[in-house]
Amino acid sequence: MVEALIESEPVCINVCNGAHEAEARAVLDVLPHQECITYYEIPTNEPWCRDHGPIFLTREVDPKLAVVDWDYNAWGGKYPPCDLDEIVPTRVAEILKVPVFYPRMILEGGSIDVNGAGALLTSESCLLNKNRNPDLSREQIEQRLRDFLGVREILWLGDGIAGDDTDGHIDDLARFVSERTVVTVIEENHHDENYQPLQQNLERLREMKIGESRTGTKIEIVTLPMPKKIVREDLRLPASYANFYIANTCVLVPTFADPADETAVETLQQLFPNRRVIGIDCRELIWGLGTFHCLTQQQPTA
Repeated sequence: MVEALIESEPVCINVCNGAHEAEARAVLDVLPHQECITYYEIPTNEPWCRDHGPIFLTREVDPKLAVVDWDYNAWGGKYPPCDLDEIVPTRVAEILKVPVFYPRMILEGGSIDVNGAGALLTSESCLLNKNRNPDLSREQIEQRLRDFLGVREILWLGDGIAGDDTDGHIDDLARFVSERTVVTVIEENHHDENYQPLQQNLERLREMKIGESRTGTKIEIVTLPMPKKIVREDLRLPASYANFYIANTCVLVPTFADPADETAVETLQQLFPNRRVIGIDCRELIWGLGTFHCLTQQQPTA
């Protein structure tokens, strides 16, 4: 992952201490472009920085960057402790010397996806789950997303995929690939437990429009296949091609030694003609219940 990314952009890695940094360097020092890798001593409980890390805003005032520090409870209190992860966004903001805003609402980065033009895509099964914000209504959650992310339209899908311990993060379901185009996963096996919820999400997407009054144009939908069911130690793993990461000059796509890998990579290459789409085997990484999008969090240029 890092080898692909340093050809595209700077890579920042959080480490717990000097020993942890030495361990990372032992693996990564063989790579070229070492000047593109920066280590920050910011201890964490988990590696999934998409969910606990800062969400960056770009602004018209100085400084041009700001950080939103959403509250964090390890995916609904499933994996305590999470005290180190919970303060990571503020630690990053202090290092970068940028303002930080506090919505006072639990939100993981993998639970939302935006088109950069005012629309946000999310799922009811996650954001409306009572293990996150039991005292907030749908309308209150929507308002905080508008207030702290600058979005206007909130587009809701339903349930997530089987094996997803996040209660249905959008980054395993559907992603914006342009202002009006969404790529979404579908399950073709009618007997698979993902078939029905993914069909229902597809139907929702077909009814969605983007526009100030919702009378705008319908979303263009491109479908991605799902890999075959992966089970390890009796646990179904949330393998999904939607968990790709969009870098400056490339797109990293998780693959699973599956016949559908090639279709997924080819589909995304057509959607990103100006980027190199790189498939990387994630059969071991998915055992941690996430892949590339979960492991990364983009930082805009100031």
